[in-house]
Amino acid sequence: MDHFEETLVHGSEDELQELKAWLFRENIRLVTASKELEHMKEQFLREKMQFQEEMKVLNHKISGERQRLKEDNQFFEKKMEILKNGFGQLDLDRRRLDKEWARLAAEKELLGEHPGYEPSLDVSVLFKGVKSPLALKKRYKDLIKIFHPDNVAGDKEIIQRINREYETLKRDYDNFKQA
Repeated sequence: MDHFEETLVHGSEDELQELKAWLFRENIRLVTASKELEHMKEQFLREKMQFQEEMKVLNHKISGERQRLKEDNQFFEKKMEILKNGFGQLDLDRRRLDKEWARLAAEKELLGEHPGYEPSLDVSVLFKGVKSPLALKKRYKDLIKIFHPDNVAGDKEIIQRINREYETLKRDYDNFKQA
């Protein structure tokens, strides 16, 4: 700063012209730098606004995904509860069925030695409500599907008893038709 003041006060015409040119160049450089800074400031503001908009959109998507995830978790929990209840019921049914099979096995063992013994299931009950040969045939087919020995609930003895009952009822309908 002292050098500038000394050049201004005691400097020659050439030194003053050189100082004037330097000040002019420096002024242009500062104005240009100022404009560049202003341009960069505006660009940063635009980028900031764009970034904020993108953040709003992403936050909205994230909140929607969180809500969907929460609903999916609730749905999964409900399904899991239904499955647990179903498995619990299946376990209870399996225990009851095991008890029933044990009871029937014990009954067969105790009474199986007697001639003419038939297990406690009365197959005539299975044909109750049948009033025509067509209904009889349909009921017979349905019962065969249910109690066929290849099925889980199947039993060879029950199939034989169903066949005997069907033949008896079929003969009764045929005799009634002929009469």
